[in-house]
Amino acid sequence: MKNIPLDDVDHLDRAVLPIGTDYPAGRVLDWHAHRRAQFLYGATGVMVVDTADGTWTVPPERAVLIPAATPHRVRMLGVSTRSLYVEPGAVPWWPARCTVVDVPPLLRELLLAAVEFPADYSMSGREGAIATLLLHEIAARSPLPFHVGIPSSGDLAALCREYLAAPDAAVTNTDWAARTALSERAFTRRFRAETGESPAVWRSRARLLAAVPLLRTASVSAVSGRLGYSSPAAFTAAFTRTFGMPPSRFAAGRG
Repeated sequence: MKNIPLDDVDHLDRAVLPIGTDYPAGRVLDWHAHRRAQFLYGATGVMVVDTADGTWTVPPERAVLIPAATPHRVRMLGVSTRSLYVEPGAVPWWPARCTVVDVPPLLRELLLAAVEFPADYSMSGREGAIATLLLHEIAARSPLPFHVGIPSSGDLAALCREYLAAPDAAVTNTDWAARTALSERAFTRRFRAETGESPAVWRSRARLLAAVPLLRTASVSAVSGRLGYSSPAAFTAAFTRTFGMPPSRFAAGRG
């Protein structure tokens, strides 16, 4: 099925509903939730998925597992998706929070085949076997670290979302503490309690996440400069240390 609303087929007695959708550049799917769990794969482009407690950046040819009934927002950057909408009862192992995962060749080919199924595909034979195998392959995936947590407090959450929208290497803990009317020490302690990491470490990861969509259209050199790194080598080292792969994997050109 391609480019059809989930609501049109959600009633069907199928544990797995595959739907492929093409989105215009910059499309934002505002806050919404699905009754089913969702496996959202970007065959092209980059997706940024927000929930109340985190932001997940999904590089090209990766996917994000979204739990059932989880309010979320998705920003599409040149994306053609292949989604699976899955009955929660069929996947008791599904993660409780969004999770970015790799999509190896077998899973990718199964997804491409599945979105060609009719809405009421047969559960016997090839189509049913592919639907079953898809869930086995998804269950075998390991999480990738393309996310940052969002604090539960409104004032800290606002600081973090503002920073994600426009990362600035010049921002310091002192700046953030002043905006919350706390001492730097008290602010850092509170931030760590809500996110599990220091504000400086959080901002560093957020800057690196911001690099992923920028690398679609710019070189490593250009992105490293835009994000305030001292050199492309310093940016590459930080990116590789954090995500386990160099930024050149996602770059439009060599820097």
